[in-house]
Amino acid sequence: MEESIKQFLEKYIVPNFPLIIWLSLGIFFILVVIAIFNKIRDKKLLQTVTDSKRGTKSERDLVLKLLKYGIPAHTIFHDLYLKRVNGDYSQIDLVVVTRVGIIVFEVKDFSGWIFGNGQHTQWTKVLAYGKVKYRFYNPIMQNNKHIGDLKKQLKQFGNIPFYSVVVFYGDCELKDISFVPDGTFLVKSSRVLEVLNIIWRKNEVAKYTDDFEVLRVMKNAVQNGKYKEIQIQHVENVKDMLGKHRIFN
Repeated sequence: MEESIKQFLEKYIVPNFPLIIWLSLGIFFILVVIAIFNKIRDKKLLQTVTDSKRGTKSERDLVLKLLKYGIPAHTIFHDLYLKRVNGDYSQIDLVVVTRVGIIVFEVKDFSGWIFGNGQHTQWTKVLAYGKVKYRFYNPIMQNNKHIGDLKKQLKQFGNIPFYSVVVFYGDCELKDISFVPDGTFLVKSSRVLEVLNIIWRKNEVAKYTDDFEVLRVMKNAVQNGKYKEIQIQHVENVKDMLGKHRIFN
């Protein structure tokens, strides 16, 4: 059979063209088609929750990971902008409403070694084997603030468990992290589903008083993020909070 294929190719396609080359080209073509198909499928799946250009690539990757794991699209909320009492907005990367409570995700794209203490405001990112160091805001405190803003949205949230999950993407290593509070998880992206299983397995069913009210608050927060003026206002609020423009060195 292999000999007849080779004879056909040599006679009708390209004389003396090695069969292995044609087979390699065929395999390459099949792989390209599969890659294109997977990309189209992933885009359609992602659009059941969020826009393909909204948020960061890592956030969208996490949304896809949750969807492919079987978490219903209507319980996943990406890129939320919660309006506070003072009129400012709190931006949250990702929220998942589950039977055991509400999981709030903070997604970080980092490289290098990560050092931090859950009780300290500043953490350290170390690059180039200790030669370069950067300070950044404690992501545990950052996500706890998001949870605090969420809890103020509805009275029933006072009786619903919240879980904080900080997901690290990129070539980073959680080198020395201490004093991580109960209900808080720091995880590399490759192990995030393992953390979700722990949350689901070790906690009782939450007592929601009005499921539709919860979903409405989340949907409204997602909708807020579609307005450019709200995004701009949030960026300005963050700049003002940091206060770097008020430093004269």
